[in-house]
Amino acid sequence: MGLSALGIEYGSYVLVAAIFLLLLTGQPLAWVTGLVALIFTFGWFGGNALPLVTARIFGFITEYSLVAIPMFILMAALLDRSGIARDLFNGMRVLAGRLPGGVAVQTLIVAILMAAMSGVIGGEIVLLGILALPQMLRLGYDRNLSIGVVCAGGSLGTMMPPSIVLIIYGLVASVSIADLFVAAITPALLLLAFYVGYVLVLCLRNPQLGPPMSREELSEESLGSAIRSVIAPLFIVVAVLGSIYGGVASITEAAALGVSAVLIISLWRRELGFKMLQDSLVHTLETCGMIIWIGIAAAVLVGVYNLMGGNRFVANAILGIDAPPVVIIMVMMLILLVLGMFLDWIGIALLTLPIFVPIVVQLGYDPIWFGILFAVNMQVSYLTPPFGPAAFYLKSVAPKEITLKHIYTALLPFIALQLVVLGIILFFPPIATWAVN
Repeated sequence: MGLSALGIEYGSYVLVAAIFLLLLTGQPLAWVTGLVALIFTFGWFGGNALPLVTARIFGFITEYSLVAIPMFILMAALLDRSGIARDLFNGMRVLAGRLPGGVAVQTLIVAILMAAMSGVIGGEIVLLGILALPQMLRLGYDRNLSIGVVCAGGSLGTMMPPSIVLIIYGLVASVSIADLFVAAITPALLLLAFYVGYVLVLCLRNPQLGPPMSREELSEESLGSAIRSVIAPLFIVVAVLGSIYGGVASITEAAALGVSAVLIISLWRRELGFKMLQDSLVHTLETCGMIIWIGIAAAVLVGVYNLMGGNRFVANAILGIDAPPVVIIMVMMLILLVLGMFLDWIGIALLTLPIFVPIVVQLGYDPIWFGILFAVNMQVSYLTPPFGPAAFYLKSVAPKEITLKHIYTALLPFIALQLVVLGIILFFPPIATWAVN
């Protein structure tokens, strides 16, 4: 008797329980998902189901949009190893001035510019943890505020184009990635405004939380050096986003343009060497390998689950909720928030979106708008315990006296701000869609 004897309802429960139980063993998500996928493929359909596995794998790895991901990861790796971001942060000191909380605001502005250059998140948090966190602590900034600014600012890459989260969403949901990029700019800037507003309100009410810089430190950077430090990042942003929005290049071509721009600037700055290039390529291969393996396993699992009738089962269960459509979307957001506490965003996207997006369309909502909601939701997942990646990225470079408990406590106000923005976009969809309609 095969697994099909369970029926789709109990089969769904067993499938989900198997994934979470195997994850508790400490195995990578890709192996867990792949193993469960194979068990259910052959246990439900028998040995003749092998072509299903190979067809799903082939369909995933031959997707043209995937080519953009290695390019953006390589661009981020090169930026992390060059001095472009460091000079940008130092040059922006002029903007901090004598304003209480100015260095924290400066950090957030640098974070959004870094996000617009690469769209990769982990490296931004590590880089800001190296550059900004020690400076804020040295100036006497409140520890929790400093930690929160670094992690929340470094996570803006989930929202700000060219976000890899949006690329994966566009790939899975079969919507225009360029439209997603256009739609994401306003919500990303809104989130940045909430962060900046929170910092300024706190520090203006109590300047001791974010003391202004001294006259001597301000004199170390001139207005001319600050302008020069912004030129290279703006050139990269224009090369990537300008080519997309101007209709000059596709997403994949723009990613290659971005890599070329970083290589040219690094060469001009005499920073490009064999070691830097080798380290960047190795990092790119490792990251892409993780994404591809998770993608392959998730593609097979979703494929077999849909053939089992799982998509109809989930759709009927969700649509069967006796509530307005917006409540159904809120239930989806809650599911994503809970999953984000335990799973990597790539796995969440590839496992849930093939089921959620058709339901969203059936309810009459714009999948572009839902994509922005998903991106904000995944930004929340970067900060939420117990497995918020931002905390672990920062812990790897933070002073030893800063514990994970300190980091998670510091992130709570910023998680609340993210949830507020999520609610605003949920109830006021034009914020995300006005630029593409």
